[in-house]
Amino acid sequence: MKRASIFVTLFMLSLASLQAQLDRISVSGNSFVDPSGKEIVFRGYSSSDPDKLESQGDWNQEYFEEMKRWGANLVRFPIHPTAWNKRGKEAYLKLLDDGIKWAGDQGMYVIIDWHSIGNLRTEMYQDDMYNTTQKETFDFWRTIGAKYGKNPVVAFYELYNEPTTYNGQLGTSSWAQWKELNTEMIGIVRANGGEGIPLVAGFNWAYNLTPVKDDPIEAEGIAYVSHPYPQKRNKPWEDQWTKDWGFVKEKHPLILTEIGFCGPEDPGAHVPVISDESYGDAITNYSDERNISYVVWVFDRQWAPRLFEDEQYTPSRHGRYFKKKLNSYKY
Repeated sequence: MKRASIFVTLFMLSLASLQAQLDRISVSGNSFVDPSGKEIVFRGYSSSDPDKLESQGDWNQEYFEEMKRWGANLVRFPIHPTAWNKRGKEAYLKLLDDGIKWAGDQGMYVIIDWHSIGNLRTEMYQDDMYNTTQKETFDFWRTIGAKYGKNPVVAFYELYNEPTTYNGQLGTSSWAQWKELNTEMIGIVRANGGEGIPLVAGFNWAYNLTPVKDDPIEAEGIAYVSHPYPQKRNKPWEDQWTKDWGFVKEKHPLILTEIGFCGPEDPGAHVPVISDESYGDAITNYSDERNISYVVWVFDRQWAPRLFEDEQYTPSRHGRYFKKKLNSYKY
Protein backbone atom coordinates (compact mmCIF):
# COMPACT_ATOMS: atom_id res chain seq x y z
CA MET A 1 0.00 0.00 0.00
CA LYS A 2 1.33 3.45 -0.88
CA ARG A 3 2.33 5.75 1.98
CA ALA A 4 -0.37 8.30 1.09
CA SER A 5 -3.04 5.62 1.11
CA ILE A 6 -1.84 4.34 4.49
CA PHE A 7 -2.02 7.88 5.87
CA VAL A 8 -5.56 8.40 4.58
CA THR A 9 -6.68 5.06 6.00
CA LEU A 10 -5.20 5.82 9.42
CA PHE A 11 -6.74 9.30 9.41
CA MET A 12 -10.21 7.93 8.64
CA LEU A 13 -9.86 5.25 11.30
CA SER A 14 -8.84 7.87 13.86
CA LEU A 15 -11.92 9.96 13.03
CA ALA A 16 -14.18 6.93 13.29
CA SER A 17 -12.76 6.02 16.67
CA LEU A 18 -13.07 9.57 18.03
CA GLN A 19 -16.85 9.41 18.20
CA ALA A 20 -16.69 6.06 19.95
CA GLN A 21 -14.33 7.55 22.52
CA LEU A 22 -16.68 10.34 23.59
CA ASP A 23 -17.74 9.74 27.17
CA ARG A 24 -21.23 10.10 28.57
CA ILE A 25 -21.51 13.50 30.24
CA SER A 26 -23.48 13.66 33.49
CA VAL A 27 -24.30 16.10 36.29
CA SER A 28 -22.41 16.28 39.56
CA GLY A 29 -23.40 19.09 41.89
CA ASN A 30 -23.30 22.29 39.83
CA SER A 31 -21.09 20.89 37.06
CA PHE A 32 -21.03 18.76 33.95
CA VAL A 33 -18.56 15.91 34.41
CA ASP A 34 -17.06 12.98 32.52
CA PRO A 35 -17.04 9.45 34.00
CA SER A 36 -13.84 10.19 35.94
CA GLY A 37 -15.54 13.14 37.67
CA LYS A 38 -13.56 15.77 35.76
CA GLU A 39 -15.54 18.97 35.16
CA ILE A 40 -16.24 19.71 31.49
CA VAL A 41 -17.02 23.26 30.36
CA PHE A 42 -18.64 23.52 26.93
CA ARG A 43 -18.14 26.27 24.38
CA GLY A 44 -19.64 25.89 20.96
CA TYR A 45 -21.97 27.10 18.25
CA SER A 46 -25.60 26.69 17.31
CA SER A 47 -26.25 25.56 13.78
CA SER A 48 -29.25 26.92 11.96
CA ASP A 49 -32.09 24.46 11.45
CA PRO A 50 -30.69 21.26 9.86
CA ASP A 51 -33.66 21.31 7.46
CA LYS A 52 -32.58 24.74 6.20
CA LEU A 53 -28.94 23.75 5.91
CA GLU A 54 -29.72 20.56 3.99
CA SER A 55 -32.04 22.38 1.60
CA GLN A 56 -29.24 24.78 0.62
CA GLY A 57 -26.56 22.07 0.42
CA ASP A 58 -24.69 23.00 3.61
CA TRP A 59 -25.58 20.08 5.93
CA ASN A 60 -22.37 18.12 5.41
CA GLN A 61 -19.14 17.01 7.01
CA GLU A 62 -17.32 20.18 5.95
CA TYR A 63 -19.75 22.30 8.00
CA PHE A 64 -18.83 20.39 11.16
CA GLU A 65 -15.13 20.40 10.39
CA GLU A 66 -15.36 24.19 10.14
CA MET A 67 -17.04 24.48 13.53
CA LYS A 68 -14.25 22.39 15.00
CA ARG A 69 -11.69 24.72 13.40
CA TRP A 70 -13.52 27.55 15.15
CA GLY A 71 -12.78 25.97 18.53
CA ALA A 72 -16.06 24.23 19.38
CA ASN A 73 -16.53 21.20 21.61
CA LEU A 74 -20.34 21.42 21.37
CA VAL A 75 -22.92 22.04 18.63
CA ARG A 76 -26.61 22.80 19.08
CA PHE A 77 -29.26 21.67 16.57
CA PRO A 78 -32.37 23.96 16.63
CA ILE A 79 -35.31 21.96 15.27
CA HIS A 80 -38.35 24.03 14.34
CA PRO A 81 -41.65 22.18 14.77
CA THR A 82 -42.81 23.28 11.32
CA ALA A 83 -39.63 21.94 9.71
CA TRP A 84 -40.03 18.68 11.63
CA ASN A 85 -43.56 18.35 10.24
CA LYS A 86 -42.78 19.48 6.71
CA ARG A 87 -39.91 17.05 6.22
CA GLY A 88 -41.51 14.25 8.19
CA LYS A 89 -40.21 12.41 11.23
CA GLU A 90 -38.23 9.67 9.49
CA ALA A 91 -36.59 12.02 6.97
CA TYR A 92 -35.71 14.50 9.70
CA LEU A 93 -34.21 11.76 11.87
CA LYS A 94 -31.94 10.91 8.94
CA LEU A 95 -30.67 14.50 9.04
CA LEU A 96 -30.00 14.13 12.75
CA ASP A 97 -28.29 10.76 12.25
CA ASP A 98 -25.84 12.42 9.86
CA GLY A 99 -25.30 15.51 11.99
CA ILE A 100 -24.71 13.52 15.17
CA LYS A 101 -22.17 11.34 13.39
CA TRP A 102 -20.34 14.31 11.87
CA ALA A 103 -20.25 16.10 15.23
CA GLY A 104 -19.01 13.00 17.03
CA ASP A 105 -16.35 12.43 14.37
CA GLN A 106 -14.98 15.86 15.29
CA GLY A 107 -15.12 15.17 19.03
CA MET A 108 -18.05 17.56 19.52
CA TYR A 109 -21.08 16.87 21.68
CA VAL A 110 -24.64 17.73 20.58
CA ILE A 111 -27.63 19.60 22.03
CA ILE A 112 -30.95 18.68 20.44
CA ASP A 113 -33.19 21.75 20.81
CA TRP A 114 -36.98 21.85 20.26
CA HIS A 115 -36.91 25.32 18.75
CA SER A 116 -40.26 26.90 19.51
CA ILE A 117 -40.91 30.39 20.89
CA GLY A 118 -44.07 31.09 22.83
CA ASN A 119 -46.40 29.67 25.44
CA LEU A 120 -46.55 25.87 25.40
CA ARG A 121 -49.28 25.89 28.06
CA THR A 122 -51.77 27.83 25.90
CA GLU A 123 -50.25 26.58 22.63
CA MET A 124 -49.93 30.15 21.33
CA TYR A 125 -46.71 31.19 19.63
CA GLN A 126 -44.81 34.24 18.48
CA ASP A 127 -44.89 33.15 14.83
CA ASP A 128 -46.47 30.33 12.84
CA MET A 129 -43.05 28.73 12.32
CA TYR A 130 -42.99 27.88 16.05
CA ASN A 131 -46.45 26.26 16.15
CA THR A 132 -46.62 23.01 18.08
CA THR A 133 -48.81 21.26 20.63
CA GLN A 134 -48.11 19.71 23.99
CA LYS A 135 -48.80 16.27 22.50
CA GLU A 136 -46.40 16.85 19.60
CA THR A 137 -43.73 18.20 21.95
CA PHE A 138 -44.07 15.21 24.28
CA ASP A 139 -43.96 12.83 21.30
CA PHE A 140 -40.83 14.57 19.97
CA TRP A 141 -39.02 13.88 23.23
CA ARG A 142 -40.32 10.31 23.30
CA THR A 143 -38.82 9.87 19.83
CA ILE A 144 -35.49 11.49 20.72
CA GLY A 145 -35.16 9.51 23.95
CA ALA A 146 -35.78 6.20 22.19
CA LYS A 147 -33.60 6.98 19.15
CA TYR A 148 -30.56 8.68 20.70
CA GLY A 149 -30.84 8.00 24.43
CA LYS A 150 -27.86 5.63 24.51
CA ASN A 151 -25.67 7.75 22.23
CA PRO A 152 -23.17 9.73 24.37
CA VAL A 153 -22.64 12.29 21.59
CA VAL A 154 -26.19 13.55 22.26
CA ALA A 155 -25.32 15.04 25.62
CA PHE A 156 -28.24 17.45 26.08
CA TYR A 157 -31.97 17.73 25.44
CA GLU A 158 -33.07 21.38 25.32
CA LEU A 159 -36.72 20.77 26.12
CA TYR A 160 -38.10 24.07 24.85
CA ASN A 161 -36.17 26.91 23.26
CA GLU A 162 -37.70 30.20 24.44
CA PRO A 163 -40.74 30.28 26.73
CA THR A 164 -42.60 33.58 26.67
CA THR A 165 -46.10 34.92 27.17
CA TYR A 166 -45.12 37.90 24.97
CA ASN A 167 -46.36 40.36 27.58
CA GLY A 168 -49.63 38.48 27.92
CA GLN A 169 -50.39 38.40 24.19
CA LEU A 170 -49.90 34.63 24.22
CA GLY A 171 -51.88 34.04 27.39
CA THR A 172 -50.57 33.32 30.85
CA SER A 173 -48.30 30.78 32.46
CA SER A 174 -47.03 30.57 36.00
CA TRP A 175 -43.70 29.07 37.00
CA ALA A 176 -45.62 26.24 38.67
CA GLN A 177 -47.37 25.45 35.38
CA TRP A 178 -44.13 25.67 33.41
CA LYS A 179 -42.40 23.49 35.98
CA GLU A 180 -45.13 20.86 35.58
CA LEU A 181 -44.69 20.78 31.79
CA ASN A 182 -40.92 20.43 32.08
CA THR A 183 -41.25 17.69 34.68
CA GLU A 184 -43.51 15.85 32.23
CA MET A 185 -40.98 16.19 29.39
CA ILE A 186 -38.11 15.05 31.61
CA GLY A 187 -40.10 11.99 32.64
CA ILE A 188 -41.01 11.13 29.06
CA VAL A 189 -37.50 11.42 27.62
CA ARG A 190 -36.06 9.35 30.46
CA ALA A 191 -38.77 6.68 30.39
CA ASN A 192 -37.93 6.21 26.72
CA GLY A 193 -34.24 5.64 27.36
CA GLY A 194 -32.84 9.17 27.26
CA GLU A 195 -29.57 9.21 29.21
CA GLY A 196 -28.63 12.78 28.24
CA ILE A 197 -29.09 15.89 30.36
CA PRO A 198 -32.44 17.72 30.10
CA LEU A 199 -32.08 21.51 29.85
CA VAL A 200 -34.78 23.76 31.31
CA ALA A 201 -35.24 27.39 30.24
CA GLY A 202 -36.94 30.22 32.12
CA PHE A 203 -39.39 32.88 30.97
CA ASN A 204 -38.65 36.15 29.12
CA TRP A 205 -37.43 34.28 26.04
CA ALA A 206 -35.27 31.92 28.12
CA TYR A 207 -33.58 34.76 30.01
CA ASN A 208 -35.07 34.84 33.52
CA LEU A 209 -34.32 32.02 35.97
CA THR A 210 -35.21 33.83 39.22
CA PRO A 211 -37.97 31.32 40.21
CA VAL A 212 -35.32 28.59 40.42
CA LYS A 213 -33.98 30.17 43.62
CA ASP A 214 -37.04 29.16 45.66
CA ASP A 215 -38.70 26.52 43.48
CA PRO A 216 -36.27 24.45 41.38
CA ILE A 217 -37.34 21.55 39.17
CA GLU A 218 -37.62 18.44 41.33
CA ALA A 219 -35.53 16.15 39.15
CA GLU A 220 -31.96 14.94 39.37
CA GLY A 221 -29.38 15.25 36.64
CA ILE A 222 -30.77 18.32 34.86
CA ALA A 223 -29.36 21.75 34.03
CA TYR A 224 -30.76 25.22 33.43
CA VAL A 225 -30.60 27.50 30.40
CA SER A 226 -30.41 31.25 29.85
CA HIS A 227 -30.18 33.35 26.67
CA PRO A 228 -28.56 36.54 28.00
CA TYR A 229 -28.43 38.69 24.87
CA PRO A 230 -26.93 42.19 25.33
CA GLN A 231 -30.12 44.24 25.25
CA LYS A 232 -31.85 42.18 27.95
CA ARG A 233 -30.18 44.49 30.47
CA ASN A 234 -28.32 47.79 30.35
CA LYS A 235 -24.61 48.12 31.09
CA PRO A 236 -23.05 47.24 33.43
CA TRP A 237 -24.49 43.79 32.95
CA GLU A 238 -22.75 41.65 35.53
CA ASP A 239 -24.74 42.40 38.71
CA GLN A 240 -28.03 41.99 36.87
CA TRP A 241 -26.88 38.76 35.28
CA THR A 242 -26.11 37.37 38.72
CA LYS A 243 -29.57 38.31 40.01
CA ASP A 244 -31.42 37.06 36.92
CA TRP A 245 -29.66 33.76 36.17
CA GLY A 246 -26.02 33.62 37.28
CA PHE A 247 -26.92 32.65 40.86
CA VAL A 248 -28.15 29.30 39.52
CA LYS A 249 -24.56 28.12 39.01
CA GLU A 250 -24.03 28.16 42.77
CA LYS A 251 -26.16 25.00 43.05
CA HIS A 252 -26.96 23.71 39.56
CA PRO A 253 -25.27 23.32 36.18
CA LEU A 254 -25.95 26.24 33.87
CA ILE A 255 -25.48 26.62 30.13
CA LEU A 256 -26.09 29.72 28.01
CA THR A 257 -27.43 28.09 24.85
CA GLU A 258 -27.63 31.38 22.93
CA ILE A 259 -25.28 34.35 23.21
CA GLY A 260 -24.04 36.75 20.55
CA PHE A 261 -24.08 40.30 19.23
CA CYS A 262 -24.11 42.36 16.06
CA GLY A 263 -23.68 46.02 15.29
CA PRO A 264 -26.72 48.12 14.35
CA GLU A 265 -25.46 48.25 10.76
CA ASP A 266 -25.04 44.48 10.41
CA PRO A 267 -27.51 42.37 8.36
CA GLY A 268 -30.45 41.23 10.43
CA ALA A 269 -29.65 43.46 13.42
CA HIS A 270 -32.58 43.39 15.84
CA VAL A 271 -33.45 43.72 19.51
CA PRO A 272 -32.10 42.15 21.75
CA VAL A 273 -28.76 41.36 20.02
CA ILE A 274 -27.40 44.79 19.08
CA SER A 275 -24.11 45.56 20.82
CA ASP A 276 -20.36 45.31 20.29
CA GLU A 277 -17.24 43.51 21.48
CA SER A 278 -17.66 44.88 25.00
CA TYR A 279 -20.58 42.48 25.37
CA GLY A 280 -18.41 39.64 24.09
CA ASP A 281 -15.78 40.44 26.71
CA ALA A 282 -18.35 40.76 29.48
CA ILE A 283 -20.28 37.55 28.80
CA THR A 284 -17.25 35.35 28.17
CA ASN A 285 -15.33 36.70 31.18
CA TYR A 286 -18.40 36.27 33.39
CA SER A 287 -18.84 32.70 32.15
CA ASP A 288 -15.16 31.78 32.38
CA GLU A 289 -14.86 33.01 35.96
CA ARG A 290 -17.73 30.70 36.96
CA ASN A 291 -17.14 27.75 34.62
CA ILE A 292 -20.44 28.41 32.84
CA SER A 293 -20.81 26.70 29.46
CA TYR A 294 -22.06 28.68 26.47
CA VAL A 295 -23.18 28.36 22.85
CA VAL A 296 -22.88 31.16 20.28
CA TRP A 297 -25.77 31.92 17.90
CA VAL A 298 -25.59 31.25 14.93
CA PHE A 299 -23.26 29.28 12.62
CA ASP A 300 -24.94 30.48 9.45
CA ARG A 301 -24.37 33.09 6.75
CA GLN A 302 -27.98 34.38 6.75
CA TRP A 303 -29.61 34.13 10.16
CA ALA A 304 -28.58 36.90 12.56
CA PRO A 305 -26.33 37.50 14.27
CA ARG A 306 -24.53 35.49 11.63
CA LEU A 307 -21.07 34.14 12.40
CA PHE A 308 -19.84 34.05 8.81
CA GLU A 309 -20.64 35.90 5.61
CA ASP A 310 -20.27 33.52 2.66
CA GLU A 311 -19.75 29.95 1.49
CA GLN A 312 -16.04 30.23 2.34
CA TYR A 313 -16.90 30.75 6.03
CA THR A 314 -15.44 34.26 6.09
CA PRO A 315 -16.06 35.41 9.68
CA SER A 316 -18.36 38.34 10.34
CA ARG A 317 -17.46 40.89 13.02
CA HIS A 318 -19.29 38.73 15.55
CA GLY A 319 -17.62 35.64 14.07
CA ARG A 320 -14.11 37.08 14.27
CA TYR A 321 -14.61 37.74 17.96
CA PHE A 322 -15.88 34.28 18.91
CA LYS A 323 -13.62 32.30 16.58
CA LYS A 324 -10.61 33.88 18.29
CA LYS A 325 -12.13 33.44 21.74
CA LEU A 326 -13.08 29.79 21.41
CA ASN A 327 -9.72 28.93 19.90
CA SER A 328 -8.02 30.45 22.96
CA TYR A 329 -9.32 27.71 25.29
CA LYS A 330 -7.20 24.69 26.18
CA TYR A 331 -9.47 21.68 26.58
